Amino acid sequence: MRHLQKLLFLMIASGVAINAAAQGLTDPTRPPGALAATAGEGIYNGGPVLQSVMLAPGRKVAVISGEMVVLGGRYGSARLVRLTESEAVLKDGAETTVLKLFPLVEKRMTGDLKKNAARTTK
Repeated sequence: MRHLQKLLFLMIASGVAINAAAQGLTDPTRPPGALAATAGEGIYNGGPVLQSVMLAPGRKVAVISGEMVVLGGRYGSARLVRLTESEAVLKDGAETTVLKLFPLVEKRMTGDLKKNAARTTK
């Protein structure tokens, strides 16, 4: 009986220790920094938001604020006139709106790439 109590205590203690250690781990699928902003904070300004882009032969679709819009289709009164892997362009009369899939991410060349680009343009 005493042996069974010790074994039960060790099982409970190890379960508590594992649970405590797991709480310190971060979610590897969580977006970095500013992209992880919750509703009400960060970059959302109330306008349309590009959430996804699907490009396939014969079918080009953007998900804008939860609504699937095909290339050439309409989102509200605007028409989806261009779609790339990372942005969608809406045109409403003379007004053009560019929606970026990752608005806070800016591509920049590293030092080695800049040197190689400078060599090839000379």
